[in-house]
Amino acid sequence: MNKKKILFISKGAHAASTRYRALVYFNILETNGWHPVHMTARHNLLSRMRLLHRALSADVVVVLRKTFGNPFLRLLRICSKHLIFDLDDAIFCNSNGSVSRRRENRFAQMARNCQQVWAGNLYLNEIAGRHNGSVITLPTSLTIDKYIVDTKKPDDHIDLVWIGSGSTQRYLEEALPILERLADRLPCLRLKIVADFDLPSQRLNTLAVRWSENRESKQLSSAHIGIAPMPDNAWTRGKCGLKVLQYMAAGLPVVSSPSGVNGKIVEHGVNGFLAEGLEEWQVAIGKLAPDPDLRKMMGETGRRIVVEHYSVEETCCKMLEALEALS
Repeated sequence: MNKKKILFISKGAHAASTRYRALVYFNILETNGWHPVHMTARHNLLSRMRLLHRALSADVVVVLRKTFGNPFLRLLRICSKHLIFDLDDAIFCNSNGSVSRRRENRFAQMARNCQQVWAGNLYLNEIAGRHNGSVITLPTSLTIDKYIVDTKKPDDHIDLVWIGSGSTQRYLEEALPILERLADRLPCLRLKIVADFDLPSQRLNTLAVRWSENRESKQLSSAHIGIAPMPDNAWTRGKCGLKVLQYMAAGLPVVSSPSGVNGKIVEHGVNGFLAEGLEEWQVAIGKLAPDPDLRKMMGETGRRIVVEHYSVEETCCKMLEALEALS
């Protein structure tokens, strides 16, 4: 059987959006009659020509998170039998949530030139729907078996784990005073940072663990509570809850700000707590830290939610339906 070719174009193979919005689906796409390929979009002329050449031979081209200027976008549209725009961030505004007319215009132009838009959450779906009549919500999803649940946890600390990158480091920095105040009341707390940076504190024990794709699931499951502090603005509403989903897949209860999609994924009192301000964070951590049974129950519930609603198998079924609709 001749497989249909689907080309994913992104800013790089190691980018989170590429790994979680494309590469994770390759095996399932292969078993369902598709031949998936990834290419990195670089700014030089030779790279752009190669992209156009590959697009000519593809049945579907999916652009991940990137927006292109008019000349190249028009050429890509001409070369593509079917063009799809996939986004998991609010790339139509600045990363502090402020308005950017340039980003808005490029985003609108990109959405209008594609036959479908795949949006990572309902907020992105609504914004994209202003420019495209065929928007499908495909949540960021996980390979559940990758996440180890039965891992030994330290007995001498209660580890609050945070996973992320330098682009979201400021959210953790902004929450540090609250975490330090919590540590004054609960000296057993330790902040475990799975990232490419450290955040030393005089009042809170910290443990910096350099992020590695091969070790991230073990680093998460060996902690006690996953935390996701995040402000509420136009940029953060576009976030698709990856770290929260990872905590839940690893069997951890979650304490998160109610911002954006996190406020929907985390069911208050069921798989974790939603908290704003010092008092609510104190209540949430104060309940979870001394109660291993509560942590276990909420962690198991969270993992079950991920299995049922955020697995790659579940989301890839929706992706295949969207691809079928193009024919």
